[in-house]
Amino acid sequence: MTDLAIQQDILDELAFEPSIDAAHIGVSVEDGIATLSGHVLTYAEKLTAEDVAARVKGVRAVAVDIEVRCVGRKQHADDQIASRDVKVEDGWVTLSGEVRWQFQKAAAEHAVRKLGGVVGVLNLLTIRPCPTVPDVRRRIEEALKRSAEVDAGGISVKVQDDKVVLEGSVRAWHERGVAERTAWSVPGVATVENHIRIN
Repeated sequence: MTDLAIQQDILDELAFEPSIDAAHIGVSVEDGIATLSGHVLTYAEKLTAEDVAARVKGVRAVAVDIEVRCVGRKQHADDQIASRDVKVEDGWVTLSGEVRWQFQKAAAEHAVRKLGGVVGVLNLLTIRPCPTVPDVRRRIEEALKRSAEVDAGGISVKVQDDKVVLEGSVRAWHERGVAERTAWSVPGVATVENHIRIN
């Protein structure tokens, strides 16, 4: 695999990752060593960018020269705030509303679980369908091919409306999880059924 191909795969994988804004991240690759430069808004995005580059096939090492530029406090649009409702009763927290991504649904629940006095969380957040993404299957298959963590050849991807069905077989349980996380990374995916077997 050439350095140019690895560079393009890293750029594609950064653009595919929903938890970071990769618009200001540059990538160069020499002898399989990837160097990330530019800037992001949070330290978490910087760490995620490094993880993303490291999971691409052909990458031998990652050097990170990304600057974290905090521009005041992170602002949320009114519709984003209004679409997330929280109700608390007898220590039980109920989350309701809409989010665009599965990782946002999981992150909201994870953040609430850490609060003192919480005895349970009922996560009723729904993922807003995104009908403008007709190429969900292609995006998932391309992301699996870029991944150094999974053998994409044994995985079949089927898409029905906002539901993704994964079938086939992989060598390890970890690969099964990577395939599922990859499917959840596409906007508008509301359900993932993972029927992948372990050989």
